[in-house]
Amino acid sequence: MLDAVLAELGERGYDGLTMEAVAARAGVHRATVYRRWGDVGGLLADVLDAAGDDAWQPPDTGSLQGDLAALNHEIQDALTAQPPIVAALIAASFRSEKADHAQRRLWEDRYARCEIIVGRAVRRGELPPHTDARRLLIAATAPLYHQLVLLRTPPDPDLPDQAARTAALAASAGAFAQPTPVGDT
Repeated sequence: MLDAVLAELGERGYDGLTMEAVAARAGVHRATVYRRWGDVGGLLADVLDAAGDDAWQPPDTGSLQGDLAALNHEIQDALTAQPPIVAALIAASFRSEKADHAQRRLWEDRYARCEIIVGRAVRRGELPPHTDARRLLIAATAPLYHQLVLLRTPPDPDLPDQAARTAALAASAGAFAQPTPVGDT
């Protein structure tokens, strides 16, 4: 059923996504879809929740810059894939409260999984202790979302590496270091 939702979303976008079309594509009666999900927001929430149930792990290239660059390449690939499922899900999260909550759960999961990138870099001595992983990860990945989702520019093959390099340099200089907790001096 979720494959039918993704196919419809990719072809028609949020505004064209209907319970009837999903039911027809999945080969079930529309009452089945309504009974299980209630509305389009429920369908999208399940799609987003299912995305968090995968085995994806962040890249491990052996360096902070390499890990961030590899992560950024994955993000760019996902945001430019055809049909544009990821971009459609992001857009839908602004239109459906259920999808919004599911999108937030997915982002929390992805950021939590990616914190290992920062932990490894701290252990390797590339970053100062107490580096704020979330702030660093946002700084490293935000240029891709800004360019591809907000500005809708064509993908720049150099952007993933440039954004990773910039964030890694800033982080190594302490730009994302949290204040040292009292008693840890």
